[in-house]
Amino acid sequence: MEKHVFFSVPLIFSQILEVMFNLSDVAVVGHFADYKALGSVGSTTTLVTLFTGLLIGLGSGVNVQVANKLGAGDKKATKETIHSALIICAAAGIFVCLICLLFAGPMLSMMNTKPELLDQAVLYMKVFALGMPATAVYNFGNGVLSARGGDTKRPMYYLAFAGILNVLLNLIFVIVFHMAAVGVATASAIAQYVSGGLILIHLMRRDDECKVRLRNLRYHNIYGKGVLYLGVPSGLQNAIFAIANLFVQSGVNSFDAIMVSGNAAAANADNLIYNVMFAFYVACSSFMSQNWGGAGNKERMKKCYLVTLTYSFSAGLLLGGALFFFGRPFLSLFATEPAVIAAGMHRIRIMGFSYAFSAFMDCAIASSRGIGKSIAPTFIVIMGSCVFRIIWIYTVFAYFHTIPSLYLLYIFSWGLTAIAETIYFKVSFKKVLV
Repeated sequence: MEKHVFFSVPLIFSQILEVMFNLSDVAVVGHFADYKALGSVGSTTTLVTLFTGLLIGLGSGVNVQVANKLGAGDKKATKETIHSALIICAAAGIFVCLICLLFAGPMLSMMNTKPELLDQAVLYMKVFALGMPATAVYNFGNGVLSARGGDTKRPMYYLAFAGILNVLLNLIFVIVFHMAAVGVATASAIAQYVSGGLILIHLMRRDDECKVRLRNLRYHNIYGKGVLYLGVPSGLQNAIFAIANLFVQSGVNSFDAIMVSGNAAAANADNLIYNVMFAFYVACSSFMSQNWGGAGNKERMKKCYLVTLTYSFSAGLLLGGALFFFGRPFLSLFATEPAVIAAGMHRIRIMGFSYAFSAFMDCAIASSRGIGKSIAPTFIVIMGSCVFRIIWIYTVFAYFHTIPSLYLLYIFSWGLTAIAETIYFKVSFKKVLV
C-alpha cells in the first residue's frame, strides 16, 4: 500500500497540472475579461477533454506495455516498444491538431454554442490545438517514466514548470495585450511545448533501456500493436465520456449564457477531482501489468485492485464533499458575477456527491487493462456511459428540462457501468495465470 501511495502522489499532481492549462485559461478570462470570454473558453472544455483524453489514453497504453516488458526483463523489447510508441503518439498528436483546425467551427456549432460565444470559442480551440502534438509527446514520456521504476516525480516537475509559465503568459496576454480567449490559448500551446520538450530531452539523455535515440526511431509492428491494443481503447474510453458529455454540453447550451458560463466554471471541478482519482488507476494498471508479466503474483494483484478502489473512492468522497461545502469560494476563482456563481452551484450540489461512485467503474477498467483486457471494458463503457447518457438526455432531461435532471445522469450511468465492469474483471481475473 505504501508503494502504491508513493507512486500515485506524483501522478496525482501531474494529472492536476495537466488540466491546469485549460483551468487557468478559464480562471484568467473569468476574472480579467468578461463572462462572454469565460463562456467561450468554457464551451470548448468538452472538446478539449475529448482530444486530450485520447492522447492521455495512448500514454496509458505506453505505460502498461513498457511496464510489462520491464517486468519481464526484456531490454530489446522495451527499447523497440518505446520507439514505436513515440511514433504512434506523435502521429496521434498531429492528427488531433489537424482535426481541430479543420473542424472546430462545425463541432462547436453542432453543440449549439451560443452565437455570441461562437467566434471566440472557435479561435480558442484552433490555437489551443496547436499544442496537441506536444501534449502527445508529454504523455508518451510520462508513460515511459512511470513504468520505469515508478519515476513519476520528474514528469510532475516538468509539468509544474510549464504550468507556472502558462499562468504567467495568461496574465500577460490577457491583462497587458487584451487578447482574451486567444491569449490564454496561445499561452497554453506554448506551455505544452515546454513540458513536451523537457520530457523528450530527458529521455534522449538517459543511459538505460528507456533512452530515446532518434536514429533508432522506427515502428516495430509487433510492439506498436501492443501499445495500440491498450492505448486506443483507453483513449477511446476517455473520448467516449467526452462524446457523451458533448450531448450534456448541448443540453447546457439550451439555457441562457449565464447558465453556460456558470456551468463552465463548475466543470473545472470535474477535471480536478477525476484526474486525482485517475492517478490511482494508472498506478493500478502499471502494478497489475508488472506482476502479470513478471512475478505472476495473483494475491499482490488482488491487493492492488482493492487498494486502488479504497484510495480512489476516498479521494472522490473527500474532494466531492469539500466541493459541496466550499462551492462558492471555488467558483469565485473563475467568475466574479453573482449570477454566474449561483448558476454554477446548481451543478456542484449534484456532482459533489457523485464523483466517488465512479471509482467502482474505473478501478475495474484499470485492473482489466493491467491484465491485458481492454476491448470488452471499452465496449461496456460505450453502452453504460455513452449510450445510456444519450438516452437519458432525450428522455428524462427532455421531459423535465432542468439542470438537476441533466446532471443526475452521471451517478446513474457510473453505477450501471460499474456493475458490468466489476463482473467482467472478476471473471477475467480468475482465468489469469491459471
